Amino acid sequence: MPEQVTGDIAIAPAAPRDAEPAATRPAARRPDAAVAGVVARLDTPALRQDFERQGAFLYLDSFLGPDETAQLVALARALQSGLNRNYLPGHKQGGSVSRHTIDEKAPFIADLYRSKSLIGWLEQVTGDKLQVCPESDPHAYALYYYTRPGDHIGWHYDTSYYDGRRYTLLIGVLDESSCRLDYELHTRNPAVPDEPGSVQIPPGGIVLFDGDKLRHRITPAGPNEIRVSLTFEYVTDPGMRPWLRLISNMKDAVAYFGFRQVFRRLLGRKSAGPA
Repeated sequence: MPEQVTGDIAIAPAAPRDAEPAATRPAARRPDAAVAGVVARLDTPALRQDFERQGAFLYLDSFLGPDETAQLVALARALQSGLNRNYLPGHKQGGSVSRHTIDEKAPFIADLYRSKSLIGWLEQVTGDKLQVCPESDPHAYALYYYTRPGDHIGWHYDTSYYDGRRYTLLIGVLDESSCRLDYELHTRNPAVPDEPGSVQIPPGGIVLFDGDKLRHRITPAGPNEIRVSLTFEYVTDPGMRPWLRLISNMKDAVAYFGFRQVFRRLLGRKSAGPA
């Protein structure tokens, strides 16, 4: 399948470091200004049209600046030893690091996730008012690793259990692999023919999509290959019915992060007892 590229955006230069006292947060962990510099150069109305035309899908081969991308690469390598490996026969195998571990060891990623400039730009592209996911959601931001031969995920939709819509921002971090993101647009719109595509997301590139609408997969990794991606999830309504929350938690525990990561906060609150 031919590679489909929406937009031709140059990598933005690194944002200037703020002059601030040493006691405050260092500029290296303040990505909002860098993102603001990137989105200011984009033709966002045109990208909004592309997103709508493609059925809630957008691919940019470059987005993050080199400094921010380099930080993500370094963090992905540092966190690799603590990933949770998972295997579902016939569907997926790979490794994952949840937002709970990221909160403890890689706060730069959490800062980037909450960037007002990033969220504001995503709202312009999607046309929705977006919110961050609840603190209990291990998928809110997570790293996904393909590091062994055969690591992959088969064709699927990213089913959302939230009351509103959920958008995924997929950020390329490391790609020393032959893995590809294969996708099919418009599969849930009978009025529009299905449109297949396939991309490799370079470090700093992004894919934005509504997971309930995009059928997609990651093709298997080969020997001595590594692919790492970072996903951010944003919702229009953070509410979730209790029984759907249980289904979501069980899926995350089995297929991604393990029971300890998914249920750690709930168990922690119970063990702490009343205040």
